[in-house]
Amino acid sequence: MTTDLLLPADFFVFQSLLGDEEQKELLALREFLESEVKPRVNAAWAAAEFPMDLIPAFADADIVGRSYDWEGRPRASRLFTGFQAMELSRVDPSIATFLGVHNGLAMGSIMILGSEEQRQRWIPSMMAMQTIGAFALTEPEGGSDVARGMRTTARREGDEWVLDGAKRWIGNGTFADVVVVFARDVADDQVKTFVVEKGTPGFAASKIEDKFALRTVQNADLTFTGCRIPAANKLADGNTFKDVNKVLKVTRGGVAWSGVGCQVGAYEAAVAYAKSREQFGRPIGGFQLIQDLLAKMLGNVTASLGMTVRISQLQEVDALGDDQAALAKSYVTSRGRETVAMARELFGGNGIVLENDVVRYFNDAEALYSYEGTREMNTLIVGRSITGMSAFV
Repeated sequence: MTTDLLLPADFFVFQSLLGDEEQKELLALREFLESEVKPRVNAAWAAAEFPMDLIPAFADADIVGRSYDWEGRPRASRLFTGFQAMELSRVDPSIATFLGVHNGLAMGSIMILGSEEQRQRWIPSMMAMQTIGAFALTEPEGGSDVARGMRTTARREGDEWVLDGAKRWIGNGTFADVVVVFARDVADDQVKTFVVEKGTPGFAASKIEDKFALRTVQNADLTFTGCRIPAANKLADGNTFKDVNKVLKVTRGGVAWSGVGCQVGAYEAAVAYAKSREQFGRPIGGFQLIQDLLAKMLGNVTASLGMTVRISQLQEVDALGDDQAALAKSYVTSRGRETVAMARELFGGNGIVLENDVVRYFNDAEALYSYEGTREMNTLIVGRSITGMSAFV
């Protein structure tokens, strides 16, 4: 492909590894995001409201479900879906997170852990974005230790399961039609996977207010009080926390790609500003200290992109380890914090004004750094792989 179709931040031309048709599809996505989504993101972020009217446009843009083989439509390559996540986050990490929760965590749980009947029941409408999904794992008192300390319980009563407990930080939680919920079965003390549908008695959601990262994402507190769901809503292959990890291993790589996109968005904003902002009679891009910042930022982007490309290649042949996914997520989001900080520094005081975009990336990078495994927990996963010894507790 010609270089004018590449992102300038793709300094080592990783996009050229995609096939011709996937490159065309990626460019169509980029055009859609630039024309339909980008003009909306700052206002939505400032208001902390999700632009619900864009959901049909996401469906029309054929963004959802590219990771899955479904009804005669083969999945895209893992490399393509990685670049897709990067493009989304490059424009808005909040929109990328919304789609990552729906398309990756929620749909992924049903695709990986559900029976064929369960997939047929929920996936078609989720593909069409007529049904929006959420993923409820984290709890008010349980984040990194939720595997062992999960307090939400489930008990079987005849043809129903009864859920009691609470979840926190649940993306899409205020408006999701289906929520994938993880609860500890009181009978065998194992974590089971359930689907709770909107409007179920005993299920309530409330928006978390005053959030200053990924503000457009509607994170919620969920409560389950004697919440009864049909036995058929327990996912067939969701029987232990190891099953949960099957989903997280896949989506953790997606978060790394979103971390790249957040860096790219901040870097692009910084480059444009450096070329247009004048001080001392000339553009600041001509100053050595500014070029030093830009080169460091590009180095972070390039190293992060190289790591995520390799993660996708390993996923493609089903050879990605938990430790490799953990290292990618930890490394990329850590470099992301550096990159967005340098971008904000380059803008000076103008970097804290939303109209210049960079402060949005600066704040959103903090959420990417923390969710789907903190840096510390992912580091311990990698450390266990290196030494053969667990240091979690």
